Amino acid sequence: MSTTLPTPVSDAMPVETPAPDRTYVVRTLGCQMNVHDSEHMAGMLEQAGYRKASAAEDALDSADVVVINTCAVRENAATRLYGNLGQLASVKASRPGMQIAVGGCLAQKDRGEIVTRAPWVDVVFGTHNLDALPVLLERARHNEAAQVEIAESLQVFPSTLPTRRESVYAGWVSISVGCNNTCTFCIVPHLRGKERDRRPGEILAEVQALVDAGAVEVTLLGQNVNSYGVEFGDRGAFAKLLRACGEIEGLERVRFTSPHPAAFTDDVIEAMAATPNVMPQLHMPLQSGSDRVLRAMRRSYRSEKFLGILDRVRAAMPDAAITTDIIVGFPGETEEDFAETLRVVEASRFSSAFMFQYSPRPGTPAATMDGHLPKEVVQERFERLLALQERIGAQESAAQVGRTVEVLVAEGSGKKDGATHRLSGRARDNRLVHLALPAGVLPDGPLPDQPATLDDPRLADAPDPRLPRPGDMVTVEVTRSAPHHLIADSATGGGTYAVRRTRSGDAWVAREKARLGGGDEHGHGAPAPDGPVVLGMPTLRR
Repeated sequence: MSTTLPTPVSDAMPVETPAPDRTYVVRTLGCQMNVHDSEHMAGMLEQAGYRKASAAEDALDSADVVVINTCAVRENAATRLYGNLGQLASVKASRPGMQIAVGGCLAQKDRGEIVTRAPWVDVVFGTHNLDALPVLLERARHNEAAQVEIAESLQVFPSTLPTRRESVYAGWVSISVGCNNTCTFCIVPHLRGKERDRRPGEILAEVQALVDAGAVEVTLLGQNVNSYGVEFGDRGAFAKLLRACGEIEGLERVRFTSPHPAAFTDDVIEAMAATPNVMPQLHMPLQSGSDRVLRAMRRSYRSEKFLGILDRVRAAMPDAAITTDIIVGFPGETEEDFAETLRVVEASRFSSAFMFQYSPRPGTPAATMDGHLPKEVVQERFERLLALQERIGAQESAAQVGRTVEVLVAEGSGKKDGATHRLSGRARDNRLVHLALPAGVLPDGPLPDQPATLDDPRLADAPDPRLPRPGDMVTVEVTRSAPHHLIADSATGGGTYAVRRTRSGDAWVAREKARLGGGDEHGHGAPAPDGPVVLGMPTLRR
C-alpha cells in the first residue's frame, strides 16, 4: 500500500492509456466545491483515455471505474460512503478489473482507514492531490494493490487541471481554496488547508473560456469568497472581481458562494448593486442567532451585525433573495439561545434555509465541549425552526405571485415535470421556477431530460420558437407559489410567455447532436461523447 508522498505522483510514473472504451463514473457527496472537484476528476480521467459511462451503464453498475468524492462536514458522511462501498463490494466481486477510488474530504481525514474497513477499494486520494487520480488507478492495476496517497498541502491548484463541465450553460469557477477561519464546529480548514487565492487574471480567463464555450452563468466558489485577496494584499479584491465580471460580454448571470458575515463589506454590496449581471441573490450563513453561541462557535460577528448586513443588501437590492445555513443544538445551547435564533430568523425573512442538527466531528474543538444536548431536545428544536422557516418561505414565495421573471431553463426536470408538462429553471434571484409551455408545443407529451434521438424537436434546425432548449431564457409570470418553488403557468392562458434563444442553447444542441452522432452543425467544436468539452487551463485574452 502506498503512503503519503511529499510530491505529486504524476512526476513519478507516466499514465498508461487505459484499455479501449474503459468507462468511469464519479459520484459526488457534499457541497458545490465537491461538485466542481468532481468535474476536475472527470476531466483528468477523460484526458487519460477513459469514457464517461452512460446513464444506462451507471444504472447497471457496469462502469469500469467508480470514483466517490466524499464530504466530511456532517456525521452521516461516513455512513453514506460506506453504504456506497458496501453496495459496490458485490458488484466488484463479480467484475474482475473493476476499480473503486475514494477522494475528497473524508478521504483526506480517514486515509488508510478506508482501505482497512473496505479492502476492495483500490485508490484513496485527498483534497490536495486531485491530479494523482489517473496515475494511482494505473499503479493499483499494475501492482494489484491498493494505493493510498494523501498530500499534506496543495500540490496543484485544482483550476489548472482538465475539467469536464457537466453543464454547457452554467459553470463553477474557484477563486480560492482552503479557509483561514477557526469555527469550532468545522473540519474543513483541517482538510482543505489555509486559504490560497488565485490571481484575478487567471479567474477572469477561466470565466472568459466558459463564456466562449457557451456558458451564460458562472458561480464563483470559495470557502469564504469575500476574504478573497487577503493572500496577495488586496482586501477589496472580491468587489473588484465582481465588477470585472460585469465587463465580460455574453456573461449574463454571476453568482457566488459562500461569504462570511464577519468579512462582508459594503464595497461588495455596492459592487453587487452596480453590476447588472451580478444576480440579486445572497447566501449568508447565520449558524446561530445567539451571540453567546456564536462566540462558542468562534464566529466573529454577532446577530445585530448580521441583520445589519441584510438591511443594507435589501436597501441596495430590494428584490434580493437571501438564503442561509443554521445549526440547531450546538453544545451548550439553551432554550434562551434557541429563542434568539428564532428571533433572528423571523427578522431575516430568508427565502430558504439549510438547517442542520449539530453533529460532532472528531478533530474539531466543539466535539470535546461540555453540554452536548440530548437527541430529543435537538429534534424538537429543529422541528420548531423548520416550521418557522417553512412559514416564512411560503410567505416570501407568495409575494412573487404576479411578478414577471426571466428563467434560465435547466437540463434536468423537476420530479413532477413529466406529469405536468412543465420545464424547470432558475429565476435571476435563484428561485426554482416550474413553467408551463403554450398549448400545442408538445403534442406528443413531455420530452426526456436528454434527447434519445436526433428527431427530438429541440434539436431541429428550425425548432418551434415557443419551445426553449436548456440554456435558453423564458420570460413568464408567476401564477402560484409553494415554500420551495414557484409555478408559472401564464402561457396556458395566453399570458406572458417569451422565449429568448441564447448561445448556451445553441451549445446544448451542438453537444447533444455530437453525442447522438449527428455532427456539429452550430460551429461550437466537437464535445466529448455524452458530455461537454473537456477544458484545460485557459489563457488570458490580450
